[in-house]
Amino acid sequence: MSATIAVDAMGGDHAPGEVVAGALQAADDLGVRVLLVGRPDAVEPLIPADAPRVELVAATDVVDMHEPATAVRRKKDASIVVGAQLVRDGKADALVGAGNTGAAMAAALLRMGRVRGIARPAIAAPIPVPGHGWQILVDAGSTVDCTPEWLVQFAHMGRAYARVRLGVEEPVVGLLSNGEEPSKGDAVRKATYALLAPEPWFSGNVEGRDLLHPGVDVILTDGFSGNVALKAVEGAISAMSRLVLDVLESTPESREAGKIVLPLLLEAAESVDADHIGGSLLLGVQGVCVIAHGSSRAVAVRNAIERAREAVEADIVGEIERAVPHAG
Repeated sequence: MSATIAVDAMGGDHAPGEVVAGALQAADDLGVRVLLVGRPDAVEPLIPADAPRVELVAATDVVDMHEPATAVRRKKDASIVVGAQLVRDGKADALVGAGNTGAAMAAALLRMGRVRGIARPAIAAPIPVPGHGWQILVDAGSTVDCTPEWLVQFAHMGRAYARVRLGVEEPVVGLLSNGEEPSKGDAVRKATYALLAPEPWFSGNVEGRDLLHPGVDVILTDGFSGNVALKAVEGAISAMSRLVLDVLESTPESREAGKIVLPLLLEAAESVDADHIGGSLLLGVQGVCVIAHGSSRAVAVRNAIERAREAVEADIVGEIERAVPHAG
């Protein structure tokens, strides 16, 4: 039986139009059932009458991008909250949202709850490794202040997701720090290193330059450093893309060369495009929650729904319960 995915139709910079378009595409491409959650007057006119496997679930409110995450407690009929409740009630298998990240996390925690034994949730963000696939950055922004024990749980959850997302049987974990030596890092990093050192899958410290390069499957850090690293990677990719395009447009000769090179570059760029990635998985909650970028267009929403379907089919919650000591 195909998965049922609840989608916050009101979340994101381009909602509801691009969100609905992505949901329709996902229903066609993936065969999933999609529940579009949002204001009927805004969403219903965008759904074709004959659209298979796409339904509207009414929600009268929205958590705006600028609102604090605590708004989910006050706005009980907000689209992201209703979507999380659909998962909690078993009416949907997963939730996808491209709106307020804090609200998505809060709604998932409030309505779905945490996996038993998990202290804090973590966002697992896929990072492209050109020519080699992907690596997982965890935590990419969920829990800013971490204890060493929480980071150890993040490592286990990250490995569980890497097995599902990357297809790696024994994922290798590196701890993001300011140097490779065990003595580098702040007190939290040093204590975390000591706790992970006995594990055969722990490779030690890695540095910021190890992002986007093969070597480890999971890059482990707290939500503060992880979010900074993720945004730095996004900014670097964007800057390099602009640089290459500017060079190709700089002279008549380069423009001629660009006619040959540019199609190849555009094809390669798809692998590092955030729209291609789709979204990041919130690990540690009792359900599947995929958080897409706020600027997501239809293709990104479609791919975020695919990430959600993959996590459902792989039973990622069960994988985490089995992977994390004392969880489940």
